[in-house]
Amino acid sequence: MLIDRRQAAAALRSALNAAPIVLLTGPRQAGKSTLAREVVAPEAADVYDLEDPRDLARLAVPTQALDNRAATIVIDEAQLRPDLFPVLRVLADEHRRPGRFLVLGSASPDLVGLAAESLAGRVAFVELHGFILGDVGAVELDRLWLRGGLPDSFLAGDDASSNRWRDDYITTYVRRDLAALGFGMPATTMHRFWSMLAHYHGQTWNGAELARSIDVSQTTVRRYVDALTDALVVRQLPAWYANVGKRQVKAPRVFVRDTGVLHRLLGIGSRLDLERHPKVGASWEGMVVEHLATRPDVRDATFWSTHAGAELDLRLELDGRVVGVEIKRTDSPTTSKSMHSALESLELDHLFVVHGGEHRFPMAASITAVPASGVMLADNAASGLDPA
Repeated sequence: MLIDRRQAAAALRSALNAAPIVLLTGPRQAGKSTLAREVVAPEAADVYDLEDPRDLARLAVPTQALDNRAATIVIDEAQLRPDLFPVLRVLADEHRRPGRFLVLGSASPDLVGLAAESLAGRVAFVELHGFILGDVGAVELDRLWLRGGLPDSFLAGDDASSNRWRDDYITTYVRRDLAALGFGMPATTMHRFWSMLAHYHGQTWNGAELARSIDVSQTTVRRYVDALTDALVVRQLPAWYANVGKRQVKAPRVFVRDTGVLHRLLGIGSRLDLERHPKVGASWEGMVVEHLATRPDVRDATFWSTHAGAELDLRLELDGRVVGVEIKRTDSPTTSKSMHSALESLELDHLFVVHGGEHRFPMAASITAVPASGVMLADNAASGLDPA
């Protein structure tokens, strides 16, 4: 099954046409290497895979090996050799043309090392996630939700094969990949922590409770969640703080970014298991949050919550508008006191209720219900959340 990742390919081409160095990040097995081969023709590329000893040998003298002005130099798993980045800066300045270096990394830009100030103005950033609904089509929404967007999981021949792949993925991540990224946590403890964190998916971070559960300090569990965040498999959604005279939650909400990984951490193996699980609503919410938070026109997605119970799943600034998003899996959503409180307290231009049905309809003044499939198929958040 060939999947056309149109939006991701367009974003990568745009970055390569604009900057001499492009950093393409994403979690392991998200398809970074495949996308790079699709966008950069093999005859126009010189590829180095830093997990391949043969390519490491070719880089014995990096200033010579990487000074190929006729090709795009592709460096895969770049976080394994951060010492190369000063070399890229020098070479990019000596012969400055767009798309000279394409660097692939399985971690956040800060962890990979290309966010360093020395490369300011020379590097463009593109983040690749798993498949999105625009890649696979609206008819695959349920499959995408259950299996997640990692290509090998989504494309597996059946649910059992997908489950086995994701189980192996989680095990490999805690035993090998986190260590390769520089995190030295015990694999067994990290597996327990990630599994427990899945039960807090969509909830406000509570480090004290998690620390007690695995018998470590709060500092240690903070280090664990930050490691998974830097590895791009967990999202910490920050709280929005407004001067509204109410006691507000300031801790982030935590989400396992890929719903397929979330479901295996929770022991969910089928659609029936998912429908019966108490985290089914939080799983659905996380899928929509991830699709919206990664849209090209969204930079600072936040949530809002007060200790009195008012809350908003997402606050977004889009094209000069401030919009709120509430996420409901039901196909017949209704308004709530909390929605009206968010509208007034946060001075929202509009509030959207993203739901599991098929129809768009007005719910109240400045509140519109929109189907999740339409929002997730949009090329950007602004077009998906248009009050018109």
